[in-house]
Amino acid sequence: MSIPGDKATRLERRERAIAAATRALAGRPDLEVLFRAGASEGSGAKTIRLPPLRPDPDPIELARIRGEADGAALRLRLHDPAVHRRFAPAGELAALLFDRLEQVRVETMGSRHLEGVRRNLAAAYRARFAAGRGKAAGVDTTVADVVDLYVRERLAGYELSEGERELVGRWREWLDAKVGASLPELARDLGDQTAFARKVREMLVALGLTEESPEEGTGEENNESEAQDARQRAEAAEAGRSEDAEGSEGDRAEDPAGEPSAREAESAVEAARPAEASREAGGEEREGEASRPWRPNWPQGLPATGYRVFTTAFDEVVTVEELCSQAELRRLRAQLDQSLARFQGMIARMANRLQRKLMAQQQRSWEFDLDEGILDAARLARVIVNPATPLSYKQEKETEFRDTVVCLLIDNSGSMRGRPIAVAAMSADILARTLERCGVKVEILGFTTRAWKGGQSREAWLRAGKPANPGRLNDLRHIIYKPADVPWRRARNNLGLMLREGLLKENIDGEAILWAHGRLLQRPEQRRILMVISDGAPVDDSTLSANPGNYLERHLREVIAWIEARGEVDLVAIGIGHDVTRYYRRAVTISDPEQLGGAMFDQLSALFDQRRRSRPGVRRRAA
Repeated sequence: MSIPGDKATRLERRERAIAAATRALAGRPDLEVLFRAGASEGSGAKTIRLPPLRPDPDPIELARIRGEADGAALRLRLHDPAVHRRFAPAGELAALLFDRLEQVRVETMGSRHLEGVRRNLAAAYRARFAAGRGKAAGVDTTVADVVDLYVRERLAGYELSEGERELVGRWREWLDAKVGASLPELARDLGDQTAFARKVREMLVALGLTEESPEEGTGEENNESEAQDARQRAEAAEAGRSEDAEGSEGDRAEDPAGEPSAREAESAVEAARPAEASREAGGEEREGEASRPWRPNWPQGLPATGYRVFTTAFDEVVTVEELCSQAELRRLRAQLDQSLARFQGMIARMANRLQRKLMAQQQRSWEFDLDEGILDAARLARVIVNPATPLSYKQEKETEFRDTVVCLLIDNSGSMRGRPIAVAAMSADILARTLERCGVKVEILGFTTRAWKGGQSREAWLRAGKPANPGRLNDLRHIIYKPADVPWRRARNNLGLMLREGLLKENIDGEAILWAHGRLLQRPEQRRILMVISDGAPVDDSTLSANPGNYLERHLREVIAWIEARGEVDLVAIGIGHDVTRYYRRAVTISDPEQLGGAMFDQLSALFDQRRRSRPGVRRRAA
C-alpha cells in the first residue's frame, strides 16, 4: 500500500524530528534511530529501535513512541552498565525490579526540566504497564509492578490511573512500612548511580526479594570504585558534548509536533544533574585511582625497551562477578556444557591419563645404595659377609608436583570466538579439576581489551593532539576467572563468561603475560608453570595504526625472552591455528581446537617428567 506524497513527507519529517530529539537527549549525534516493525527493545550503544510510525498517528500513539525514544535516550545518557551489573541481584524477580527502578532514576533525572518529555515517558510507561502487567518470561511480576508504580509515583511524580491507584492502594500500607522511609534517600541519590543502586539493593532485602546484601568492600575500595564510575561518566559526557558541537544540521531540526530542539534538550538534561556533575569533577581530579586498575609496573630486571603505554587510567583487572550476574553465569555455563558435550569424553580421557601419571609419582618409593639417609637393614647381610663393604643407606623420593602452581592464561580476543574459546574454557575446566585432585593449585586468567579500536585511551590521545609514537592505545581488561586458592567447585560457572557476546575484543599479549607472571611470583609454591593459550600474534588496531607495525609483536618477544632467561616460571604456549614456536622456546601448535585438550595435558606431562629427570639427586654411594 503506497502512502500519498504529502503524508509520506509528514511522516518523514516527524521521524527526523523524533530522531533529532532522541540524539540530543542521548548526547550522541552519531546515534542511529530506526523505525522498524516488531520491537522497541534491543537498543544498543549505537542504535535505538522504535516501533514504526503510521502516516496519521493519534496523539496517544505518537506520545507513546516519543516516550519509548526518550526513555532509551536517557538510559544511554545517564546509565552506566558496569555499575548496574556490579550491583544487580541474582533472582529473576529482584533483577527485574532492580532494572525497572534504575529506569525510574534516569527518567526522573532526564525529565525534570522537560515537561513534554515527562508526559511522553508517562504515556510510554502506561502502555507498557498495561501490556505486560503481571507477567514476564513466565515469572509472576505483580510485586515488581506494584513497587515500580509506588516508587515512580513518589520519585517521578507519575500520576496513577484509576486502575493503577487501586492496585497500589492494596499494597500501600505494607510498602510504607517496608520501604517508605528509604524513598527520601533514593531521591537524594538520583544523581549517583552507585549510591542509588546500593539503596535499591537494601530495599530488595527489606522486601524479601533477595537475601543478598549489597557487596561492600573496604571504604577505600568503595571510594576508588565511585571515583572510577564518576570519571567514566564524565568522560562520556565530555565526549558527547564535543560531538554535539560538531553535529549535523539535521539534529537541530525543529519538530513540527512540538519536540524540543537538540540544544534545548541538551541544556535541560545537563541542568537536571548538578550533583552528578560535581561528583564527576571530583572523579577527574583523581584520574588514575580507578577500582583495582592494572598498572604496568615493569618488574625489576626487565630490559629497557621502546615499549610505552599512553595511559593506564582506563585499564582494569576484574573478577567475573564484576562483569556478569550469577543468573547469567549459570545460563552461560549450561550453554558451554551443551555445546561441548561431544568433547567431554576425549578431554576426560586425557585428564585421567595425566592424573594417573601424577598419582604414580605420589606413591611412596625409595632410592637405595646411598651414602646418607636411613640405614638399609635389608643390605646388612653384605656387611656381615664382608666387613670391608660400606654401609648402605636409602632415602624416600620426593613428590615434585606437590609444591606446584599452574596458571592458564587464555587469549580472549575476538578471533577466538566460537568453538576455539568454548574448547579452551572446557579444557581449562577439566585441567583445573584434575590437578586439584592431585594437590596442584590452578589459576585461570584471561586477557582482552575493554573496547574495539582504542576506547577511552584513544579518545584521550586524540584530545591531547595525537602525539607521535604514543605507545599502547587501548584499555586493557584482564579477567580473573579462578584464583589459585579458590576451589574448582566455586569457580566452575565463571568459565561460562568466555561465551558471553561482546566480551572478546583485541589482544595485547606482552602485558598480559607480564601480569600473569607477576601474579605467579607472589605465590609461595616453589614450582610455577605459566601456560599461554592463544590463536595468533598480538593485535590492536588502534595501537598499530599510531606505532610501527611490529610494535606489539616486538614487545611480546622481549617479554618472553626475559621470562625464559630468568627461569623462575616455566613458560609454555599452545597456539590454535597459529605457529607460536617462533615466539616461545617451549610451545606446540595445533590445527584444530579439538586437539587443545590433548596438547595441554601432553605439555604438562612433559613438564612434570622433565622436572623429575632434572631434579638434583642426593649423592649415591660410589661403586
